[in-house]
Amino acid sequence: MLICRPRRNRKSSAIRALVQETRLHPSDLIYPLFVIDGAGQREPIASMPGIYRLSLDLLLKEIGKAALLSIPAVALFPVIPKEKKDEEGSEAWNPKGILQQTIRAIKREFPEICVIADVALDPYTSHGHDGVVDERGEVMNDETIETLVRMALVQAEAGVDMVAPSDMMDGRVRAIRESLDDEGFHHVNIHAYTAKYASAFYGPFRDALSSKLKFGDKKTYQMNPANQREALLEAALDIEEGADIIMVKPALPYLDVIAKLREATPLPISAYQVSGEYAMLKAAEQNGWIDGPMALLESVMSIKRAGADMIFTYAAPQIAEWLQR
Repeated sequence: MLICRPRRNRKSSAIRALVQETRLHPSDLIYPLFVIDGAGQREPIASMPGIYRLSLDLLLKEIGKAALLSIPAVALFPVIPKEKKDEEGSEAWNPKGILQQTIRAIKREFPEICVIADVALDPYTSHGHDGVVDERGEVMNDETIETLVRMALVQAEAGVDMVAPSDMMDGRVRAIRESLDDEGFHHVNIHAYTAKYASAFYGPFRDALSSKLKFGDKKTYQMNPANQREALLEAALDIEEGADIIMVKPALPYLDVIAKLREATPLPISAYQVSGEYAMLKAAEQNGWIDGPMALLESVMSIKRAGADMIFTYAAPQIAEWLQR
């Protein structure tokens, strides 16, 4: 006779709800958005079904919808016209640039929304790298940090809640923290891309920003996908340098890394369900191979279960709507 029958705790939806170990809420979600110049502009991104490049007026409407779904935060990525790109990415610290305009507009209209801004040069550089490149085509670490500091300061002046350095330069968290504090921006969080891997899953994102590499790759600064212990080192450094939140990117291929970091630190951890992860799920849904909504929900639940406190996902409004139902 069987005494232990785990199925007893699965026999009804009520009991399953009582014993559920991991719970997902709209307040766990961060909604990445692409902003472009102009008005009334809504450009579909072919490799990311259902996702658009939006001009500021339409982006504000999209944020209004997200706020009604209890999504607390947005992450902004600007689409920079080719004529404004250069070798150093100097448009990144233009106080009147599209990103700074967008930050100001969101904080005026939705002061309760947390605005996260990316700190990296790849949308702004003519070569597509995340930093300043020397004559040999190598990304220079310390010279790049100087530009990242300028970028973070201009975002802080615009009213951003969190700066998110995604460049993976050594020492950039300390430099940004010290500069923000020196200029009186003690209240601005640093949401560090701590374990950002040199992943094959970023392709649609680069399509969205028109920031494909003109030469080389990013393997000298983004992490080797084979490495797990290195993420612990990067996390220890970012925390010591002043990061308020650390991130793993991508999410699904690196659930083990999220879990390792969860064991190692009490600091909040985010994970980014990147464009390629989203695109895969959407492509399979469009082909009728999977139940799209349930697969998206399951994938995000797995990221939360691994130990992430918050999740960047392009499906944030869809997931929040399903959760509210």
